Amino acid sequence: MRVLVQRVAAARVEVEGEVAGSIGAGLLILAAFEEIDASSDLAWMSAKLARLRIFPDAAGIMNRSVIDAKGELLAVSQFTLFASTRKGNRPSWSRAARPELAQALFQSFVEQLESASGRRVQTGVFGADMRVHLINDGPVTISIDSRQPE
Repeated sequence: MRVLVQRVAAARVEVEGEVAGSIGAGLLILAAFEEIDASSDLAWMSAKLARLRIFPDAAGIMNRSVIDAKGELLAVSQFTLFASTRKGNRPSWSRAARPELAQALFQSFVEQLESASGRRVQTGVFGADMRVHLINDGPVTISIDSRQPE
């Protein structure tokens, strides 16, 4: 599992001109899945994101989690995070999970993230052509891969 997480002042995702999910200050999470991802990957990532200390404390130091900051969460499925650009100029997404598996993994991830954070997670619409609008706060943008925990 691979995510790109951004600390945002606000974010929303639109499908066909309608808002599918919207948040104020919090985390925008773009999430991609591989065929080999298991429940343990989802649990690890959910816990990591809920506890990730990237919100400023009273001294302005990134020392608070989304839970501590009482932030909101917006998760969007994003298979293109597994793009391979090794050969040629046209990316390959062969590592990304098939849509039916990825959809089940995404739903399970959202449920685990809600459990880990104690917050409702807004989402986009799986497989739809989405427009994601955000105001990146900081900016703070972090890439996390469950296969390469750093």
